[in-house]
Amino acid sequence: MKHRIHPIALAALAAGVLSACGGSSGGDKPEAPLNSVPAGVWGVQFRSYDGAADDLLTAGLGKTGLQSVTPPAYTDPLNPTAVELRRAAIYNSYRSLVDMTAAGGYGVLYGPNVAADGSVGTGEGKIAGTEVVGVLDDGSGKQTVTLMAQVPSTFDPRNPCIVTATSSGSRGVYGAISTGEWGLKRGCAVAYTDKGTGGAPHDLQNDTVPMVDGTRKRAADTGGHFATGPHFWDLVSFNAGLSAAELTAFNTATPNRFAFKHAHSGRNPEKDWGQFTLAAVRFALYAVNQQFGDVNDKGERLVTFTPNNTLVIASSVSNGGGAAIAAAEQDADGLIDGVAVSEPAIELPANAGVAVQRGSARVATVGRNLIDFTTYANLYQACASLAPSLAGAPFGAAFAGLYNLPALPIAASRCTALRQEGLLSAAASTTAQQAEEALLRLRDYGWEPESLALTPSHAAFEIAPAVAVTFANALARARVSDHLCGFSFAATAADGSVTTLAPAALAAMFATGNGVPPSAGVNLVNNRAAQGPVRDFLSLAANGLPDWNLDGALCLRDLVTGSGAAAQRLQAGMRETQRSGNLQGKPAIIVHGRDDALLPVNHTSRPYYALNKKVEGAASKLSYLEVANAQHFDGFIGLPAVLPGYDSRYVPLHVYLNHALDAVYDHLKNGKPLPPSQVVRTVPRGGTAGQAPAITAANVPLPAAVPAAADRISVTGGDTVVIPD
Repeated sequence: MKHRIHPIALAALAAGVLSACGGSSGGDKPEAPLNSVPAGVWGVQFRSYDGAADDLLTAGLGKTGLQSVTPPAYTDPLNPTAVELRRAAIYNSYRSLVDMTAAGGYGVLYGPNVAADGSVGTGEGKIAGTEVVGVLDDGSGKQTVTLMAQVPSTFDPRNPCIVTATSSGSRGVYGAISTGEWGLKRGCAVAYTDKGTGGAPHDLQNDTVPMVDGTRKRAADTGGHFATGPHFWDLVSFNAGLSAAELTAFNTATPNRFAFKHAHSGRNPEKDWGQFTLAAVRFALYAVNQQFGDVNDKGERLVTFTPNNTLVIASSVSNGGGAAIAAAEQDADGLIDGVAVSEPAIELPANAGVAVQRGSARVATVGRNLIDFTTYANLYQACASLAPSLAGAPFGAAFAGLYNLPALPIAASRCTALRQEGLLSAAASTTAQQAEEALLRLRDYGWEPESLALTPSHAAFEIAPAVAVTFANALARARVSDHLCGFSFAATAADGSVTTLAPAALAAMFATGNGVPPSAGVNLVNNRAAQGPVRDFLSLAANGLPDWNLDGALCLRDLVTGSGAAAQRLQAGMRETQRSGNLQGKPAIIVHGRDDALLPVNHTSRPYYALNKKVEGAASKLSYLEVANAQHFDGFIGLPAVLPGYDSRYVPLHVYLNHALDAVYDHLKNGKPLPPSQVVRTVPRGGTAGQAPAITAANVPLPAAVPAAADRISVTGGDTVVIPD
């Protein structure tokens, strides 16, 4: 742990020493360096929020406005302002990550009105303070990573702290605002970054690009990839980088398409997510010093708050959680003191040499990278969703009504096509048999039995194909013009054909998009479908079978398992994203839901825990909390009319991220031991699907200080994590 002396205490000590030596306030004491913008950061902008009309956490909407199903409006929907886009981005990002229903816990267990100590207030939870934004670029004009620091008015210079909130998924800079909430309530500055992703695309047909403040401009009016003007709003967030001739040819062959930053930057941004998170910490230190640092006799701010006297916790969820893990591993400057993350996307090395055991049974397939298990899911989930054993699962009955109509048996045709390809056994002659075998293959590839109940809803939301296409493009450093595996992004009509996107939808996409289509009116398109370019799941194969584009799914899978040039590029990109397991002895808590079907525990947190113990041995300070009856998308719990059954089956994992942050903070500040690794036995709300009774604290018990023997997670033989049933 870093040795900490608070800046004010340090100043008092220095004054005392000088007085005892007969010196003056000038003396020979070296002056601290001037505070300066971190290297490579452009367009820094400070904005203050009063906590009434506008604020850091809710953009002036308050607890009630965030919960409202009516989104904030734009004065001119075709030309929303940066202020309006910020408000909408905070609204949508917050709602995407947590259950917004009171019955699910919002406003009771968590939310703007719930204080840091857990007490429930009657106010709106608005937080005054300063928001500082800038753009990190490596000089190429193509990296353009947004950095942001929120410094609440309650920041205490005598007790300085910073919490990271790297964006979740492929969202923009506000994409982990619900994590930032914990820090703001504690009076900590929050260090955000979009980590080189974002929701707004380059509209290739009209050649307009997103600016970093969310507004849009014609590419010709921006000076290329990166306008070097002095202002934040002059900076381009993303340009796909096609020459004029390439753009003309692209639009002639494939009109009305979009390029997205995560997929098409050509930079494999995931390899740098840890470094971008560290850059956000440095930027937050700059922001804090600029407001609270000592001042020299010229009125210039000095570097007063440093890694040695400022407590820093790396946190976030999903991809942002993985970025926090990477940052802790790569922290060469001692910036980070502790880690608290939820459902992290962690890429393990190919030969990690660790094993996972649940109960008395060893799990056969563990520790695969996200692109590996997601392309596998993309093969089998649509077929598996028709398994009779899933009829009672959330969206199980509805799935067949949408994706297996008699006139268009998409899911059943995927089953047939898998069998024809030899990917299901010849003995599976009926759709029911094929679907059950597909489900079994998912289980054998690392999905926990509990997580398989989510197969129909995940398939219906096209999660696996969306993630697979985005990450395949990024890892292989593909350009949008490569149309990797025949995929592209476009708006589509009711029949699936490519069409133009409503201008208002594009104008607002900074705030509404998640960066991984299908999103905000942009869908995944199969350019190679037999009937011509069409929405992916409506694809016809060459034999006329509506098989949900099995050829595209096989192509994506071959990038992981094959040996062609594109496969070699992707596999090289995979290796760049893999983590070492060495958290450098930092106190850390990983929280993960056992039922997570997007980032299965057997491929992420379980084997990483074993790897950390193998690498660090007795120096490891990592605790792993596996939460029963919890899955990846808390926001889905809050959609009882659309996804009935999530509410009755699953508890909010967000509650346990807050517990983890509390525990790491208390450990670093007061020396309280971290909770031991354990399975946390939660209690589902139960009742009728879609009408579950309101959650109470009894549904989400605290992790035990001394867990029962039947709940303890351990490592045996130095390399095998043992998870209780």
